[in-house]
Amino acid sequence: MKKFIILIPIFNDRESLTKLIEDINFEIKDLTSQISIIVVNDASSQQITDNYPSTENINTIEIINMKENRGHARCIASGLKYIFEKKEFDYVIPMDGDGEDRPEEIKNFIQLAEQSEDQTIVGERTKRSESLFFKLCYQAHKILTFGFTGQSIKFGNFTCLSKSTIEKMLNEKATWNSFSGSLKKVEKDLLSIPSVRGTRYFGPSKMSFFNLLKHSLSIISVFRKTVLIRSAFFIVFYILLMQSNASIITSVPLVLLLIMIYSISNLALRENLDEFNNSLTNIHDIDKIK
Repeated sequence: MKKFIILIPIFNDRESLTKLIEDINFEIKDLTSQISIIVVNDASSQQITDNYPSTENINTIEIINMKENRGHARCIASGLKYIFEKKEFDYVIPMDGDGEDRPEEIKNFIQLAEQSEDQTIVGERTKRSESLFFKLCYQAHKILTFGFTGQSIKFGNFTCLSKSTIEKMLNEKATWNSFSGSLKKVEKDLLSIPSVRGTRYFGPSKMSFFNLLKHSLSIISVFRKTVLIRSAFFIVFYILLMQSNASIITSVPLVLLLIMIYSISNLALRENLDEFNNSLTNIHDIDKIK
């Protein structure tokens, strides 16, 4: 019997977490695998722990309370490090705690993992539930990422990571800044299942346009060597093409490109392996719910 740990990063979403745990408990009722939950509480300003009346199908539940808020990607990275060093497991399933990663798809990951041999599975997003504006921005994000890196990344955090993949990610400093970018960098042989992005249980989405742009640039920064090479070719080609029509207007694309390269370089500075290796010192305490 394989052991699965569902990893949930959370920040001030108590109601959503309570409902998510109840939904997970319901969705896994027919599975024979051993399934546990570890929540990483990213220094929420509200009480996260609640009464969970329906947990009979879940093996254990722990809530790791962090001292300082360090953001979503680092919350997941710290959780992976904790699980790898402290727990016995075969796979880890990171998922958002707000309902947008749908608990009914967990069994699809587990069933495929039971049939495969130590392979990581990603949830390839086939449909989204956000507004038209956000969908257009997300498509622009995918085009931008592919154009500058040559990488087609159609998945987010909702994955099923094998133990060997997690070991690779723990040795990759990019994991401290971008989960999906790091996973794409360290693991080429990925299985996939279709995944529909759900709607939040409560309240509006926390993914603003600015956050999506930062998310996109963080992924791109993982492959910055490729970005610099492609950008250099573009700059040379563009200057040769526009040299007879040089103007303030024709210089705008070059200025925007330089701003993007500067932003990527700054985001790349967040990739700190020493901080990552010492991330468990940020744990305040651990609530063992079950």
